[in-house]
Amino acid sequence: MEEKVKKNAEEEQVLPEEVEIIGLKFKDTGKTYYFDPKKITLAKGDDAIVETARGLEYGTVSIGNKTVKSSEIVPPLRAVVRKATEADKKQYNTNKELEKEAMVTCQKKIEEHELTMKLIDAEYTFDRSKLMFYFTAEVRVDFRELVKDLASVFRTRIELRQIGIRDEAKMLGGIGICGRPFCCSSFLNDFAQVSIKMAKEQNLSLNSAKISGTCGRLMCCLRFEHENYENEIKKTPKNDAKVKTPDGEGVVVESSPLTGYVKVKFSSPGGDTVKSYYRDDVTVIKQNSK
Repeated sequence: MEEKVKKNAEEEQVLPEEVEIIGLKFKDTGKTYYFDPKKITLAKGDDAIVETARGLEYGTVSIGNKTVKSSEIVPPLRAVVRKATEADKKQYNTNKELEKEAMVTCQKKIEEHELTMKLIDAEYTFDRSKLMFYFTAEVRVDFRELVKDLASVFRTRIELRQIGIRDEAKMLGGIGICGRPFCCSSFLNDFAQVSIKMAKEQNLSLNSAKISGTCGRLMCCLRFEHENYENEIKKTPKNDAKVKTPDGEGVVVESSPLTGYVKVKFSSPGGDTVKSYYRDDVTVIKQNSK
């Protein structure tokens, strides 16, 4: 019997080479999730009700009906329930108003319980079967009593979710030091790893105030040109490398990977001189291992 059940489960996992999907977003800057259209046709920009692990949700179509390779999806695909009706849109807008009220109530309860946590956002599932609160905290918070209190007030399932300060910046939005809206709240779907090495390779000041975003973490934009810098750095002689130039042998004292130019110092009894060359016009004799 167990073998038969196992065999049936394996058969259910077999997918055709290509499957039809619809892509939806639940937030303007959120990820696109794939769903099974279930013979429903939707165009980009349409609103729809779909099944999710959290329950029914209201989303906006970012990819209309499309066929993709089965390797691009994570089975099983949850279903599109229907194209959003006027009643659905009204309920969605009502949920947004209720979320604002929930924020006020939750903040009062946090103060009553004297919890050291910062409330960031509140979010209802479309069918209001669950209400989620997002918060940040510097230390571990025991919010069990708070959850019980909130459940008695809202009469629905309550979930408190602790998020990081980057997620906080993404949710709240704002203007970066560049004068533009935060990348995370305007177009970035995910937070990629950013390291101090990226700032070094781009010859940026390592002053934390100059390379950190409003969230206090390294700026996400340090990664945007990282791959290009890496490729150009590989082609460019490093500082302190001994090179052969049309004017003789010298040592690289400065390099600019993006422009491709290096400055070479020549030592002579009459004094040191520095000249600029394009990297293709010099040959490395001995490269600095650093």
